[in-house]
Amino acid sequence: MVQKVMPNSHLRFNGSLWVNLDISLRRLDQVIGRVISSLNLTIIEWYILRALFERDGQHASELARAVGRAATSFTPNLDKLQSKGLIERRPDPTDRRAVHIFLTAEGEKYRAEVHRTAQEVDTMMRRQFASEDLDAFLSVLADLQDLDIDQD
Repeated sequence: MVQKVMPNSHLRFNGSLWVNLDISLRRLDQVIGRVISSLNLTIIEWYILRALFERDGQHASELARAVGRAATSFTPNLDKLQSKGLIERRPDPTDRRAVHIFLTAEGEKYRAEVHRTAQEVDTMMRRQFASEDLDAFLSVLADLQDLDIDQD
């Protein structure tokens, strides 16, 4: 049963949106980290595999955007996955500066467990909200993901 709490009654720093969102995300990282710990993947590696399961062969820059990371600092994440034998880089035949990222056969073996753990995390989180609150929360998440970071 979901209990209703007065808005802002337990938020930190006078209800600062950014600070409380950041604290919440750090807590969720801990929860997700526990759920996926048996996979021997970091959270970012887990995100990358999820994105590749949706569309294999993405440009590295597209993949970075898909998981919410800057392309300029994304290479070490790909290096680790490649050293684990889970992905391979292939040059883009039309742009010598770009590479496509593909799952290896070993990386493909993670598909069922990554999907299972994703479902476990989603189910756990959905239990925290009444359905109307969840709809509003998902709408807010979508809006936050569409923020124009170049706007003054």
